[in-house]
Amino acid sequence: MSSLSDLINLNLSDSTEKIIAEYIWVGGSGMDVRSKARTLSGPVSDPSKLPKWNYDGSSTGQAPGEDSEVILYPQAIFRDPFRRGSNILVICDAYTPAGEPIPTNKRCRAAKIFSHPDVAAEVPWYGLEQEYTLLQKDVKWPLGWPIGGYPGPQGPYYCGAGVDKAFGRDIVDAHYKACLYAGINISGINGEVMPGQWEFQVGPSVGISAADELWAARYILERITEVAGVVLSFDPKPIEGDWNGAGAHTNYSTKSMRNEGGYEVIKKAIEKLGLRHKEHIAAYGEGNERRLTGKHETADINTFKWGVANRGASIRVGRDTEKDGKGYFEDRRPASNMDPYVVTSMIAETTILWKP
Repeated sequence: MSSLSDLINLNLSDSTEKIIAEYIWVGGSGMDVRSKARTLSGPVSDPSKLPKWNYDGSSTGQAPGEDSEVILYPQAIFRDPFRRGSNILVICDAYTPAGEPIPTNKRCRAAKIFSHPDVAAEVPWYGLEQEYTLLQKDVKWPLGWPIGGYPGPQGPYYCGAGVDKAFGRDIVDAHYKACLYAGINISGINGEVMPGQWEFQVGPSVGISAADELWAARYILERITEVAGVVLSFDPKPIEGDWNGAGAHTNYSTKSMRNEGGYEVIKKAIEKLGLRHKEHIAAYGEGNERRLTGKHETADINTFKWGVANRGASIRVGRDTEKDGKGYFEDRRPASNMDPYVVTSMIAETTILWKP
């Protein structure tokens, strides 16, 4: 008799050329990832060769019940680390039957910005640092914390090792390897300042692919925490008080910034970001005002400032960039629950296309 595990791990290629494609999209809250699977006749590597599909938007907060059909357009393909073989994960965005992007489809506008000739010519690179918190399922309290109580103060947990410092490493490592298997350009992981909080990094990736990869990585992490019986939180300030919040620091450079003389280009870009500070803050994630207080390695939400190696600034420039006279900078304002389509495209729009 086969066990459930045996059946889950069946190798379909032994008996059929058919594959399973898991279609993934962003739900009505802007942070919930939804998915459903379909059978395809054989392996596919080009998203344009995949069929469009539909779903009930009234059940995801994205359409009224009397006109509930929403159409999924496949946009990016990743290998499926859960089913493996030739099976795939498919990042999609959502449209009305008439072909208009629905209001929660942030990818469509981002794609227009990234396809602008001036933006494409600058080959924008992104490195996205996704912080998140693991919570105990039944009490929604951070993993490793005593129920109803608190651990020792911050200090030993950042990049820490040991049973009393690192909580959930098996989940983190499983996610790391699953992302590499999927073909996501995940570049690292580390334990964060608050116990039970971790970070993974995606990039450097070019243009809209950075956001596609981050959403795929978020989906994979949701699936792994589902198996582990742990709740995944992207709340920018999951625990009030003297505890670090969770952000999504966004590292950015353009071709001009990476070339000789790029430091001057960087300073001009930062100046433009400062002029649009309020617009960026409004688009950088909900609840960010609880995180951007001027404490815990943040700048105050109402203040824009930049500095070299300053983790209390809105924008941080690395020592190497200053020394080399070229490189990249880090926008430290985005919250952990930001939409990467919005943040990456907005930074490109402000620094490349916007004229003060």
